[in-house]
Amino acid sequence: MLPVKTIRSTLYAVIISLSVMLPVSGWSAPPPPGDSIAPVLENVLPAVVNISTRKIVGVKQREYLVDPYFRHLYGYRDRPVRKESRSLGSGVIVDARKGWIITNHHVIDGADEITVTLRDQRSFTAKLLGEDPGVDIALLQIDAKDLSSLPLADSENLRVGDFVVAIGNPFGLGQTVTYGIVSALGRTGLGIEGYEDFIQTDASINPGNSGGALVTTRGKLVGINTAIMGGSGNIGIGFAIPASMVRAIVSQLAEYGEVQRGQLGVVMQDLTPELASAFGLKEHSGAVVTRVLPGSAADKAGIRSGDVIVGINGKKVHDGGVLRNAVGLLRAGSKVSLKLIRDGRSRNVEATIALPMDAKTEGGKLSSRLEGAILGNLNDKHPLAESGGVEVLDVKRNSRAWDAGLRKGDVIVSVNRQSVASLLDLSAITRAVGDNSLLLNVQRGNSALFVVIR
Repeated sequence: MLPVKTIRSTLYAVIISLSVMLPVSGWSAPPPPGDSIAPVLENVLPAVVNISTRKIVGVKQREYLVDPYFRHLYGYRDRPVRKESRSLGSGVIVDARKGWIITNHHVIDGADEITVTLRDQRSFTAKLLGEDPGVDIALLQIDAKDLSSLPLADSENLRVGDFVVAIGNPFGLGQTVTYGIVSALGRTGLGIEGYEDFIQTDASINPGNSGGALVTTRGKLVGINTAIMGGSGNIGIGFAIPASMVRAIVSQLAEYGEVQRGQLGVVMQDLTPELASAFGLKEHSGAVVTRVLPGSAADKAGIRSGDVIVGINGKKVHDGGVLRNAVGLLRAGSKVSLKLIRDGRSRNVEATIALPMDAKTEGGKLSSRLEGAILGNLNDKHPLAESGGVEVLDVKRNSRAWDAGLRKGDVIVSVNRQSVASLLDLSAITRAVGDNSLLLNVQRGNSALFVVIR
């Protein structure tokens, strides 16, 4: 039997040897049970695509080339002066039958041409169905057969420590798989997007991975890779948009082509332990209403300053960021159920999310018959603000709206004999009208007239 001292020395030597064998940096999570997720990825990889875009940008001509003398002297001829810009990214097919592909808005932003390349190397020109810069999501469509899809899964049950796989097209190398864990959930306040609720992961995400898939080891699509910390390369901190948030946005992009966000109309702050004590509350999570905007959805629902909102549509509100994100995923006109605490008592209220008072939109997005007009809600100082209406902020000459007789400064007060108090009303009516003609009752200065757009 070896002496205790000798045993200890031997153990120390073994520990030191093992520690030397381990890498000092770049340590990644051990593989899940089974030692390989290759069988799972066989069904996942065909649904992840490479995306390339082409954008034509104008380039200024040198002044001497514009001068007629130099143009004649050097035989310079008129030719388009432009420069081509290209970018690469990734995407995920979420509906094989419809050919729907999800990617990041920043991947295709401003692109003149979008090309999707499948894993089998087939390439297609994609159509942009809709985009939302606020969440950084875009919905594309390709006309192709024999597609594989990866439907959006439920990301609500993810836990810190769960194994995940990131799939994309880093640096344009082609489809690449990296592996890691969920490092954190609910990351907000990073200033990356307008609405943030990121999944953080140490699975390598690099430029070109944007729009790619973040999946579990069971092949469930739980996120869309979108950003990295550190700028130009992976340092083990990457972010993905949760599938639950993506699903809410995609449904609106598919139907409307955009996300027409509304407002609750409150100014709020996080409920801190100090505020909870001052309010005499046992709850330490929630959003404290510090101000209610007059005429807003919150005002009409009876919400007051000092109320503490602790729930929305059956989900707990931990802080102001959670409430802002929840409202930001709802389209204007949606009804929302709020649980709040007032004077120590719990109560439930219902509000209808409204468009911001200064909201405006392109008329063509509401109806092709309003193409060329920029429309907006009336501000508080407008003479017709009390009765309501939609103001024509501008009209492009020779457009459909211009040819019909609409002019800047007009106020639309009814459509097909239905009153219009806001953009929300106008959107609902034009959607119901469909391809039928529009009969607009317009207030122009001190006079009124009817405008028919066929």
